[in-house]
Amino acid sequence: MKRIFITGASGCIGHYLTETLITETQDELFLLVRNPDKLKVDLTKRPNIHIIPGNLANIEDHAELLKTINIAVLVATAWGDPKETYNINVTKNLQLMELLNPEICEQIIYFSTASILGNDNKLLKEAGEIGTDYISTKYECFTRLSHLKIASKITTVFPTLVFGGDENKPYSHLSGGLADVVKWVSLLRWLKADGSFHFIHGQDIAQVVVHLIKNPPPENQENPLNNERLFVLGNEPLTANQAIKQICDYFQQKIYFQIPLSIGLANFLIKIFKIQMAEWDHFCLNYRHFTYKKYYCPSTFGLKNYCPTIADLFEKATK
Repeated sequence: MKRIFITGASGCIGHYLTETLITETQDELFLLVRNPDKLKVDLTKRPNIHIIPGNLANIEDHAELLKTINIAVLVATAWGDPKETYNINVTKNLQLMELLNPEICEQIIYFSTASILGNDNKLLKEAGEIGTDYISTKYECFTRLSHLKIASKITTVFPTLVFGGDENKPYSHLSGGLADVVKWVSLLRWLKADGSFHFIHGQDIAQVVVHLIKNPPPENQENPLNNERLFVLGNEPLTANQAIKQICDYFQQKIYFQIPLSIGLANFLIKIFKIQMAEWDHFCLNYRHFTYKKYYCPSTFGLKNYCPTIADLFEKATK
């Protein structure tokens, strides 16, 4: 039986992960949550589940516990206030990893974001240079992982676009916007755009993470952050036009013809209407294809995907 420490358990991904661990393992769980009332997981299903009220900002308060942990899953993140974002996403995540005992800790699963990677699965320098506070701090934290004594035991996951949430779980930011898609689907069917992306549901992230807990990747002392310990999480890539078609099919909206939305037209409208865009937003508009050479979902490991299609997203969201 392992001792697993989890940050961010009360968030969207954290809920799915905690539920899956409770159901599929008998491991002892330690859930660090700022507000225990926000955790809606059924903790009565089995023993050995501990709520640790606290904030990642004060992770040093749990130094003695961390020395005994076999597996740490670091989901918690911050955005908004620049100082807090840097403190949580960089300083405190690194401090937590330094507090773990390399002789006892078998694996760290660290949550980054696919936004810091390019199509070749290597670091995207623009993410570090002009990324939002959230993205640039994720970039910096990842680049500093190799300097840790415990680096060879770190597995990094890079979620793509995350969906999920229901009446017992907080919705991800993207799932919270699905209702707006319904409002605009009759207009959406007339548009055509150049771009592509991956998405993944919180339940599928949980399945992959639990699989990695049960089947840790091999350590590599010479190159601790080797490709065998880096996992971009996403379903098969979709083009923007494929996504539009799937949405229209789901809502039974016929497509007769479509108006292309070119980059040139977009930049023209931005200039004419004096739309304020950050440098990172301009970069994303021109980059367009946020897809990756190698990516993982439950089916990669012989498991069943919970939500592999756009139709599944809307179906799960309405349950």
